[in-house]
Amino acid sequence: MTQDSPSPADERPSKSQLKREMHALQALGERIIAMSPAERARFPLSEDMLAAVEETSRIRSHEGRRRHMQYVGKLMRREDLEAIQAVFDEIEQESRRRDLAFHRLEKWRDRLIDEGDAAVEAFIEEHPDVDRQALRQLIRNAKSERERGKPPANARKLFRLIRDTAGL
Repeated sequence: MTQDSPSPADERPSKSQLKREMHALQALGERIIAMSPAERARFPLSEDMLAAVEETSRIRSHEGRRRHMQYVGKLMRREDLEAIQAVFDEIEQESRRRDLAFHRLEKWRDRLIDEGDAAVEAFIEEHPDVDRQALRQLIRNAKSERERGKPPANARKLFRLIRDTAGL
């Protein structure tokens, strides 16, 4: 054998690398197990994997759970990891969009309280179906709360009104 050609031992992954991959698969399985049943239903999982996920909730002992998670990691090797990752990415994108939408609504709330009539007119222009009377009343109450250093109960109500009007 020449020095330039790799030996068979060099071609296969090291034991440490295999362990890292196995732990990554177990962690992926744990993330799936931690999700709600509705979210979990979005994943393309095999019957064996679904049964293992279901079984996890019945295991009480620490050692039993540790062994079961090793089994889940083993099952994960047979799953379509690209499709599972695609669902995780999709869920993350939805979460990011939802967060951005809530930040926009929070900015509207702050703007309505700080700027008054100009912001109210802009909001009504953007959302003509809003209950104008309730909107103005909540803005007045929120300003009053802020000035008196009270808890922001009306600001929360204003946020809910804005959220419901925006359809989120």
